[in-house]
Amino acid sequence: MEINIPAVVAEVTAAFHRYETALNSNDVATLDELFWNSPHTLRYGVGEQLYGAEQIAAFRAGRDPGTGGSAVKRDLLKLWVVTYGHDFGTANCEFLRQGASKIGRQSHTWMRTSEGWRIVAAHVSLLGDPTPMKKA
Repeated sequence: MEINIPAVVAEVTAAFHRYETALNSNDVATLDELFWNSPHTLRYGVGEQLYGAEQIAAFRAGRDPGTGGSAVKRDLLKLWVVTYGHDFGTANCEFLRQGASKIGRQSHTWMRTSEGWRIVAAHVSLLGDPTPMKKA
């Protein structure tokens, strides 16, 4: 299996940026489209655990993404894309939501489907205190 085929990295990166644009503009239709329409899809958020595309879409539809229902508005700090072969990849980022003080982290697992690249698993969390390391 080839890791990071340049054309595939470009495709997953473009799909990620399409998601990021939709998130920042509260384009719910595009956000729903980019998640694989399957009961096997999952999204762990900061405060929710969503199993299946239906739960993810229901969360997105009922969510107030920010002050007055506006978009999330966050700044990307780092993006790390790795692809595995031609049809699978991960996109991990660090972000800072505008007006927030904690750095957030997001992981996407992307799969090529007949409809295009889709998120099959996602996780969002906020950076906490470092895990203590055992002294050698």
